[in-house]
Amino acid sequence: MSCEILIYGMGGHMGREVAALTLAGYRGSSLACGVDVNGYDGNAVCHSSLDEVTERCDCIIDFSHHSATGALLDFAVKKNLPVVLCTTGHTEEEKELIQAAATKIPVFLSANMSVGVALLVELAKKTAAALPDAEIEIVESHHDRKLDAPSGTALLIANALREVRGKVPFVCGRQGQAKRSKEEIGIHSLRMGNVVGIHEVIVATNNQTITLKHEAHSRALFAEGAVAAAEFLVGKPAGIYDMNSMLSE
Repeated sequence: MSCEILIYGMGGHMGREVAALTLAGYRGSSLACGVDVNGYDGNAVCHSSLDEVTERCDCIIDFSHHSATGALLDFAVKKNLPVVLCTTGHTEEEKELIQAAATKIPVFLSANMSVGVALLVELAKKTAAALPDAEIEIVESHHDRKLDAPSGTALLIANALREVRGKVPFVCGRQGQAKRSKEEIGIHSLRMGNVVGIHEVIVATNNQTITLKHEAHSRALFAEGAVAAAEFLVGKPAGIYDMNSMLSE
């Protein structure tokens, strides 16, 4: 199905990846236009603000910054357009705005647009359920330009594990006298070089350790997922959707 896409944050690393895919017609998609306050030097229409957009589009893909969520959702609701939110680090206030918008338009919300990560989450939940006494640690690695820590994906995994373990505490990093409690989930963040994204879930008992790992080799992986999500979202009723929603259809 053809899907005309508006890319919010088109001048950023991921916005450029989505632009390249849509310009190439990935999954039948096409680029309606982009929006980026810093501009875009590629061969495509890019506006400096949403107020300038006049092009027809079917869905918005957001790879900007979570602080822009409010303005983007206002525009989407006004235009009755579905939105794929690929940003992370939303504040509680921004999460409330997302929930409110989702009563009027379909919103796809995922901290990670990778199908592989969705599979990692399900495997981690099954492992944690099968080994209820095991200790769990999550290690995530990203490039040295990433702003938020832990990553949205690490928190996605940790929150999914709470579905199995209950509302256990998260401990982000350790130093000094920091003996772990039995039930906690440790989360550790590494920032180095140009690492696209690595997430490991380590589940250990006194007698065995299971390590589950997903490694992204290219940012195009997340752009592909975002375009697939946009295609999936068009025509859906208002509500919150995620990667599992798409995979289960």
